[in-house]
Amino acid sequence: ALCRKHEIRDLLISVGPLGDKIREHFGDGSRFGVRITYLTQEGAGSGTAQPVRHARAELGDAPFLLIYGDVLADLNLTDLIDFHFTCQGLATLALTSVARASDWGVVSLHGTKIATFTEKPPSAKTRSHVINAGVAVLQPEIFTYLTHQDGKLEADVFPRLAKEGKLFGYLFEGRWYDVGSPETYEAAVKEWGSVVSGG
Repeated sequence: ALCRKHEIRDLLISVGPLGDKIREHFGDGSRFGVRITYLTQEGAGSGTAQPVRHARAELGDAPFLLIYGDVLADLNLTDLIDFHFTCQGLATLALTSVARASDWGVVSLHGTKIATFTEKPPSAKTRSHVINAGVAVLQPEIFTYLTHQDGKLEADVFPRLAKEGKLFGYLFEGRWYDVGSPETYEAAVKEWGSVVSGG
């Protein structure tokens, strides 16, 4: 629904071992007003870097939007994309703030540029509460940074881009939920639903 709202109609979904359930639910996307292509991940636990690398042929030479499958975000994608092109960086990450940042990729900012990106730092070693929200706009040049050894964008790629001054951050104020476990998913759906319904 978020992509359709912002006129993003062509979706590529990378699926793992339980991909059949996702395919059964979404199908080709026509009943949701989008077109979906599926890409099967090679092996369980391949991280976030390899699915992006394997999508290169499908994505071509255009910038693309990356949305992690385990987040819910109330985010203006059109504004994020416009911001990305204004910054002229290689990647722009949507950022949010949380009380306990050490569970995610923590960033420090210099203006809109991400100065450092640290994946799941020890809580005693971070003062920042700003984290990667799991939504990004990437230039096709990102593929030159991806090798078959890279496991996670957050550990192997984003820190390099930050060091080279090519990673930007878009801090948004909307709701954000990590739904990576059944418990957090249930809690997020309840809260998201009550907010949407005005309860």
